[in-house]
Amino acid sequence: MSGEPVPIFAERAGRPVVMGRHWCLASGHPLASWAGARVLEEGGSAADAAVAVAAVLNVVEPHMSGLGGDLFALVADMNTGRVWAINGTGSAPLEATAERYRAGIPERGPSSVSVPGAGRAWDLLHRRWGKLPLARLLGPAIELAAGGFPVSHNLAAALAAHRNVLSAFPDTARIFLPSGELPRSGQPLRQPELARTLETLATSGFASLYEGELAERFVRSVRSAGGLLSAESLALARAEVLEPLALRYRDWTVWAPPPNSSAHTVLAMLGMLDCLPLADWKPLSAELLHVMIEAKKLAFRDRERFTADPRFGQTLPSEALDPARLRRLATSIDLRRARPGPQPDDAPGTMTTSFSVIDPDGLCIVVTASLNMAFGSGFVAGDTGILLNNCMLYWHLEPSHPNRLEPGKRVRHTLSPILAATGPTVLGLGTPGGDAQPQILVHVLVHLLEYGLSLQEAVELPRWRHCGIGQESNWPHGTEDVVEVEGRLPNATIEGLQARGHFVRRLARWGPIGSCQVVRRDGRTGVVEAAADPRSDAYALAW
Repeated sequence: MSGEPVPIFAERAGRPVVMGRHWCLASGHPLASWAGARVLEEGGSAADAAVAVAAVLNVVEPHMSGLGGDLFALVADMNTGRVWAINGTGSAPLEATAERYRAGIPERGPSSVSVPGAGRAWDLLHRRWGKLPLARLLGPAIELAAGGFPVSHNLAAALAAHRNVLSAFPDTARIFLPSGELPRSGQPLRQPELARTLETLATSGFASLYEGELAERFVRSVRSAGGLLSAESLALARAEVLEPLALRYRDWTVWAPPPNSSAHTVLAMLGMLDCLPLADWKPLSAELLHVMIEAKKLAFRDRERFTADPRFGQTLPSEALDPARLRRLATSIDLRRARPGPQPDDAPGTMTTSFSVIDPDGLCIVVTASLNMAFGSGFVAGDTGILLNNCMLYWHLEPSHPNRLEPGKRVRHTLSPILAATGPTVLGLGTPGGDAQPQILVHVLVHLLEYGLSLQEAVELPRWRHCGIGQESNWPHGTEDVVEVEGRLPNATIEGLQARGHFVRRLARWGPIGSCQVVRRDGRTGVVEAAADPRSDAYALAW
C-alpha cells in the first residue's frame, strides 16, 4: 500500500463492510450466505460452509452454477501459510472429437454439455477439510429445493431473458415454467427433483452422481437427447489438489489456480503493474485504467498461446510469470496510446458465481463456479433436476491451438479465484464475469492494495472490461476491440481513455460487470471482514 488512503468520490450503494472476530463469508445470495453461517455456527469448517453455500446456490442461482457445472477453488491454512488449488473441472466426453463437431459446437442443448466436475470438488473439500456430516451440509439446499424459495428480482430478470432457452427442453420447462408461466419476483420456485437428487447425495455420497443408478439415469437422459456424455466419461471425472501459481505484488504474495484455469492472467497483469508508477496516478484515473487495459491485452495474448490442459502436454512456460519478462512487457506499454484494433460487434455473456469463507480455525476458501452461459446448456438431465453446463463452447476446433478439442481433455476455463497474503493478513476474492474476471479482480486488488480502500469501497467502484480481438473464451472468437465501462465512471476518465485511442462503450451506471465477493482476516487484530457486491443478490455475514 502506498501512503494514506485516497478518498474516492464515487456513487455508493450504501452497503457496509461486515466485521467479526470469528468467521466471515460472502456469497451470491442471502440464503446461501445464511446456510454457510449456520454451518459455521455449528462448528463446521470453511470447507463445510463452502459445500453448504455451493449447494444452496445451485438451488437459488440455477442460472449460475451447480452440480451440472465446474469449479476452481483455493484453500489457505492461515496458521501454516499453506495454500492449495482445487481443480473441479470436468473433461470433454470421450466421444467428443473435432470431427464430430465439424459443423460447429451448438450453443445450447445436450451436445454442448461437457462432463461436470463440481460434485467431485464438493466431495474433495468435504473429505479433506470437512467436519460435519454431509447430510447436514446439504440440508438447507434440500429444504429450499423441495419447499421452494422466493424468486429474486435478478433471477426473475434472468428467467425472462432466457425464456426461449428454458422452454426448448421439456424437463427444463417443467421446472422453470410450471403451468407454462415463468415465476415472477417474489413467487416461490420449487425443484422437487433436484431435492431428491440432493437427498441421494446426502445419504450415498457424491460418488453416486458419477457411478451407480443415479449416474445411469443422468447419462441416459443426455444420450437419449443426442448428447455425447457416457457412463465411462462420467466415471472418469476427478477433482485434484494442485500447487497454486504464486507471484509477488508489492508486499503481498498472490496465489491463483494453474491451467486449465486462466487465472495466471491475473498474476501477469499484477506483475506488469508492479513495475509501473501507480502511486503517481489517482484511483479510477485514465492513466491507471489505461495501463490496466494494456496489461490485460498482453496477459490475454499469453492465454491464447499457452493455456490448456497440462495433462495433454501443453504447460504454462516457467518464464511466463518470470518477473524480468513481466518487467519487459510493462516497459512495452505506451502510456499515451492504446494498441489499435477494429470496431466492435456484440459478444455473448457468461454466468458464474463466486464465494469466499473464513472460519474460526484459520481456514480460508475461495470458490468460483460456473455453467458457462446463463442456464448453461438449458438442458436438465431427466428426472435428476440437474441443469447442465454448455462448457463445450470453450473448445477451439483448430488443430494447432493449445485449447483444441480432444476426448477426455479439460477445457480452458475463465474461473479465477484469488488469494493474497502479507504476513499473517489474508485476503480472498473471486467474481463471475467470464473473460472479465481477471480484469475485475485486478481492478479491485489494485484499489485495495495500492490505495488503501476498504473492501466495500473497492468492490463498489465503477468498473471496466476490455474485449479483445481473438481473445474471447467462447469459440469461435468474437471480433470486439472495445472497453466497456460502467456509467458511473467519471467523464474525465472516459475522455482520457478515448484520447489514448480506446473505443469506449458506456453501460448502465452499475453495469453490471461481475459480482465480486471479498473476505479478509487482519493478522494483527484477528478481525475478519467481508464485502458483497451490490451488482447481484450477494450478501456478506460475519461474527
